Amino acid sequence: MTSPTTDVIDTLVGIAPGSKLDAIRAQRSEARKHAQASYTSLFEPREVGGVAAYERHAIAAFVAGLHGEPKTDAFYAAKLPSGLRAAVAAEVAAAKTKGPYGRFPKGPLSTEDAPGPTWKVSEAGRKALDARLAAAFEHTHMLVFHPRDAASPALQALLDAGWSTTDIVTISQLVSFLSYQIRVVSGLSTLASTL
Repeated sequence: MTSPTTDVIDTLVGIAPGSKLDAIRAQRSEARKHAQASYTSLFEPREVGGVAAYERHAIAAFVAGLHGEPKTDAFYAAKLPSGLRAAVAAEVAAAKTKGPYGRFPKGPLSTEDAPGPTWKVSEAGRKALDARLAAAFEHTHMLVFHPRDAASPALQALLDAGWSTTDIVTISQLVSFLSYQIRVVSGLSTLASTL
């Protein structure tokens, strides 16, 4: 467990206490505090529930890999056993694409519809990940690259793989938080290179 003063975003970016970036982040102390609280609630919960710690880290590494954020990917992947880490990396390599894709309901936004590939975990990946993680990865890929297409059939696939409705909420929260964390890490890393 991290200490109460540990800030994962600072760790990922390499922000030293007292540095210029530390001072910049201190100006948004509430955002900093809530980002760390979100990390803690998702990755160090008092009660893990139906999504095991290794599943949370595997999903996080997969999201970071899809976004191409090496620091965040390495951070979460390091928490996985080597076999699972290799399986996640292989699926990331097969699943990377551009996006977002999907269709809006008929209306003015329909002009922004963009067809794109639907990705499925490989057979080797299914064996290495198990049915639950394979379904979670396919759902994660949809949320990252096809957010407009989120619908009941995708949720049913998760239920069929053994995830509960509470677990599905946790998976979706993980994807959402990682997307936020990755953007903050990327932005702060860019800013660090200019200071």
